[in-house]
Amino acid sequence: MTEAQEHTGAEALHIDSASVRLVRLPLLTPFTISSGTAYEKVFPLLILRSGDLEGYAEGVADPTPDYLEETITGSVSLLRETLAPSFIGRSFRNPEELEQTLLPWRGNQMAKAMIEMAFWDLWAKSLRLPLKSLLGGVSDAVDVGVSLGIDDIPATVDKARHHHELGYKRIKLKIKPGHDVALVTAVRTAIPDAALSVDANAAYTLADMRVMHGLDALGLEYIEQPLAHDDLFDHAVLQSRIKTAICLDESIRSPADARKAIQTDATRVINIKVGRVGGYLASRRIHDICAASSVPVWCGGMLESGIGRAHNIHLSTLSNFRKPGDTSSASRYFKRDIICEKLEVETGRMPVPAGPGIGVSLDWDYLESVTMSTEELGT
Repeated sequence: MTEAQEHTGAEALHIDSASVRLVRLPLLTPFTISSGTAYEKVFPLLILRSGDLEGYAEGVADPTPDYLEETITGSVSLLRETLAPSFIGRSFRNPEELEQTLLPWRGNQMAKAMIEMAFWDLWAKSLRLPLKSLLGGVSDAVDVGVSLGIDDIPATVDKARHHHELGYKRIKLKIKPGHDVALVTAVRTAIPDAALSVDANAAYTLADMRVMHGLDALGLEYIEQPLAHDDLFDHAVLQSRIKTAICLDESIRSPADARKAIQTDATRVINIKVGRVGGYLASRRIHDICAASSVPVWCGGMLESGIGRAHNIHLSTLSNFRKPGDTSSASRYFKRDIICEKLEVETGRMPVPAGPGIGVSLDWDYLESVTMSTEELGT
């Protein structure tokens, strides 16, 4: 029994108020994937309040629908007009009760996750427990990999070698058509003993079998989301034609998606992103489905600030997170973070933030300087 199960009958937590800030954090260097280049991280930061406690979560929708269909504008609008009125001023004994409140509205997983994650943080703080304890986590540090954006081959080889020497447990290379097999071959030659994977962000089709066979010969841990974001069938066809495991990201939006992907052998590894699947309850269900089928999972990243990064670290303490996640050092991405604590990798492992909830606190002065707008909800 997890500590969350032990506290399901605890006194209800009243949501007194909530606010959302739109935050802009400049990236140290541009980050390029097959669908485009990011120069900054813009995200909504949700704050839930109960008495003198606050719970934090950030939304992972992008400004434009290039990862999935949700956008920041849509998420915040739904939060303001529909979701916030359903929970502000109400009391919930646990996240399962809150989930029932959000259940009637279809889709919009990222907006729902933002609420649910902030509530988990608030709930854990009210119980004076670290979030990982309520989730059922089993470790005090998690294995960490690194994700390298698209760059020219020499630069990518240098970055891969550097991060391998730093002790990162997995090097992930972003690829796109015309920038794939030669790139990975060069990195594999430079660091032959490294755990390598690639992420296509849905840039290929079954017509690209020559590329897939080329990648299949390079000893990869997995090929992440090579085909369309909404196509399990073609991924199953591809998996039947290559030996390297396919890892699904964008295609897994729910526990049902995970079950279908595993049953049809469309995937042999799953990337769990809390925001993509609607929150921790869905993430744990996916984790358990995968564990029952001996399918390993890992936690993907969305260039989160320290708030989202801390959430991801706590999730990654669950037992079936058997592949290194994208929870690398925040200093790789931002000159300064919006939290006071330093989330930095130590010899390939990220310590779990100590303290109740997600274990980090907001650097209010800096947050004010990077906040584009602030809105009180439900007023």
